[in-house]
Amino acid sequence: MLEQFKKDVDTGLSASPKYLSSKYFYDDIGSQIFQEIMAMPEYYLTDSEFEILSLQAKQIAEKVNFKKPFNIIELGAGDGYKTIKLLKNFKELGLEFTYIPVDISKKAIDILSEKVTKEIPEIKLKSHVGDYFNLLNNLPNNIPSLVLFLGSNIGNFKKEDAQSFLNLVQSHLNPNDKLLIGFDLQKNPIIIKNAYDDLHGITKAFNMNLLHRINKELGADFRLDKFDFYCHYNPISGEVKSYLVSLKKQDVHITSLNKTFSFDFNELIWTELSKKYSFNQIEELSMNTGFKLDYNFLDCKHYFTDSLWSK
Repeated sequence: MLEQFKKDVDTGLSASPKYLSSKYFYDDIGSQIFQEIMAMPEYYLTDSEFEILSLQAKQIAEKVNFKKPFNIIELGAGDGYKTIKLLKNFKELGLEFTYIPVDISKKAIDILSEKVTKEIPEIKLKSHVGDYFNLLNNLPNNIPSLVLFLGSNIGNFKKEDAQSFLNLVQSHLNPNDKLLIGFDLQKNPIIIKNAYDDLHGITKAFNMNLLHRINKELGADFRLDKFDFYCHYNPISGEVKSYLVSLKKQDVHITSLNKTFSFDFNELIWTELSKKYSFNQIEELSMNTGFKLDYNFLDCKHYFTDSLWSK
C-alpha cells in the first residue's frame, strides 16, 4: 500500500499539470475530517441519500423484486451509516439476505462489521477485505445480488473512467443481479458551491491533510502554510474541481522518493473531481455500460438519486 502511495504521488507531482489522487484523503485523520464534512448543514448529500434509504426501502425492495434469499454487496462500504438503515428496513419487511460489505481497508471493514452486528444482531454478514472484482467474480450464480455503490462515489470518476468501472461491474454480474448506484444531481450552483467550499474551512482542512499525510508517511517537507485551497463548480459541465494552490515559488523534497519537486507561484495541484449528473446523463451512462435503468429514487428536494439498474 505504501509503495503504491509513493508511486502515485511521484506520478502526480511529476505530471503537468500536477495532481494527487483523492483516494488518499482517507487516512485516520482524513476520515475523521470527512465525518465533520458530512455533519455540515451545507453538505446535503448524506442527508439526501439517508432520506431515500430510510423512507423508500419498501419501494426499493418492490422494484428489486427478488423472490428468494439474495446477497446485498456494498462496494466501498465506508462507515455504513446510511446502509444500516436500509438493512434494518429490509429486515422489517421480512426479506432474507446476506450483507457482504467490501473494502480494501481491513480496519474499515472491522469497524463496520462490529457496528452492523450490534445494530442488527440477527443479520447474516460476510465481510470481504480486498478487490471488488475478485469478490464479484466468485459469487455463486444461483443467488441473486443487489450491488450497492452509494454516496456520490461515481462522481469522483472522469467520464471514461466511470464507463470503464461500470463496464467491469456489469461484466462481473449475473443476469438477474441489480445495481443501486448513487448520483448527486445538477441543481442550483450556489447550493453545490456551499457544500464544497464551506465557510468553516473543513473542506480546506480535508484537502490540506493530504499534504500532511505525504509529510508523515513519505518524509516530505511540505509547509502547509505555504499552500491554500481552491474549489470551483462549473454548472455547464456539472464538475466540481478542488485544488491546492502554491502560495510561493518553492521546492518540496520527498525523502522516500529521493526527489525534489518544484512549484511555481500560484501553481495548482488538482486533488478531486465531483461530477453532478443530469437525468439524461444517468440514463446515457447506464446504456453505455450495458445496463438498463429501472428507476430513480429521489429525495424530497430532488438533490440526489439512488438509481436502480438491471443487467
